[in-house]
Amino acid sequence: MEDFTKFLDFEIKKELADRYFGFRKLIEEDKMALARNIRHSSQTVGNRIVLNLTRLYILLRDDELIRLFLQLAGLGERFFFDPYILTSPTIRARVFDGVRTRGLTAAGRFKNMLADTYEALESDVAEYRSKLAALVDSQEVIEEEIKIFYRKNDIGAIMGFLRAMDSGAGSSSGIEGGLVSGYAESMEKKMRVMPPPAVEDDLPILPPLTPLSQIKKELKKLAEVAFDQQKGDRFL
Repeated sequence: MEDFTKFLDFEIKKELADRYFGFRKLIEEDKMALARNIRHSSQTVGNRIVLNLTRLYILLRDDELIRLFLQLAGLGERFFFDPYILTSPTIRARVFDGVRTRGLTAAGRFKNMLADTYEALESDVAEYRSKLAALVDSQEVIEEEIKIFYRKNDIGAIMGFLRAMDSGAGSSSGIEGGLVSGYAESMEKKMRVMPPPAVEDDLPILPPLTPLSQIKKELKKLAEVAFDQQKGDRFL
């Protein structure tokens, strides 16, 4: 009879563990997939946004022109801006390396580059916002999975059940032995499933950009002023 009781205890604990760790594994896999997708978005479309914004900052260079540009674009603040990029020839050469220009004159190429760069930025931001929304959805799905997990796996009840089983068995070591208070509390803490960090902690929220078609004339004027201010310092 004692052997049967031990066997039954083992089978119950095994079933609890299989159910708990099986569901938990699925959640952890979803969390890892979310983290990978966040990194991928940051390293792809995120990098393109930083690069194009850096180009626009360098093209405009002047603080007031940059402020007016941000106002036109609907950005509101200087995302990914560092004053150093405006004065660093190394950064300037690097961000414009391999960029194709179009136009017969330097002034024309300058205006076209600013417009083309903005158009690319507009497209990248739209893609970024779409991916960000999908990532937030994934995060919310995982959070809901965790809620369901806790509804089906009451950690406190499971630990209490195991303590009661072990107490009844009269054993005194490990999970199959006596679950002393400190060990049980430590195990309960380790068994908890943490929600994923908020997506916005790693990826900033960018507003949609004003379409180029709506501000093309204003951008052209900014380009004209910037070109005149930078005479003698051409890089196009």
